[in-house]
Amino acid sequence: MRNQLTQTQIMKIIILLIKNPKLFSKKIFGGIPRLFKRYVSKDEFTINIRHWKKKNGDKSLRLNYPSLSKNSIVFDVGGYVGDFANDIHMKYGCKVYIFEPHPVFYEKCDQRFADNINIITLNYGLSDITGKFKLTDSVDGSSFLNLKGKETVLCEVKNIFDALKDLKINKIDLMKINIEGGEYPLLQHIADNDSLDIVNFYQIQFHNFIDDAEKKRKKILIALNKSHINNWCYKFIWESWERK
Repeated sequence: MRNQLTQTQIMKIIILLIKNPKLFSKKIFGGIPRLFKRYVSKDEFTINIRHWKKKNGDKSLRLNYPSLSKNSIVFDVGGYVGDFANDIHMKYGCKVYIFEPHPVFYEKCDQRFADNINIITLNYGLSDITGKFKLTDSVDGSSFLNLKGKETVLCEVKNIFDALKDLKINKIDLMKINIEGGEYPLLQHIADNDSLDIVNFYQIQFHNFIDDAEKKRKKILIALNKSHINNWCYKFIWESWERK
């Protein structure tokens, strides 16, 4: 039967137990919490991650915007080291603005795209306010909101409407947002100003470690539903919205 262990697999397990009991215990018992979440508690987030990986969403769904062209404008909000900016530009030739407030990651992007006039790196984040705030120094998980007990670095953010005015941009074809909780005040601010329709496509990673994340996300989605339709959604992983 499909779920039965083969004789070879059983022998490998026995050999591992004899040769390295510590590693055996880690492999056997280390997976229990994950299996419990998936099959017993049916944790939605864990299940969504499994479906996302099975779909290879990072290389398929996240880059699937066939209406983009060399004339399109893309905002990469939370650019990190520029992988998404690079991939979306390589596929469609679009102009990409990377917003990365962390000085180290901004420098990496700036150097990486120094010879590409169509990828512009900006050393500030987008938000509902303008100012300088502490950002956790946590690699790709750096956040302005999840600060407790972590090293921080002072970084700049700009009110999105001030940034748009400075950049002389009034329409965005795709806005990818991955800013570790900062998506809530940013999107709510755009919604409160009845301006969600300035973006054709939103690609959003909502984060569930924020207080009242479910409630805040739901409020934003109610606003988005007025101007956009949801093309796909892997809750608290990635979702994409298209203007009606």
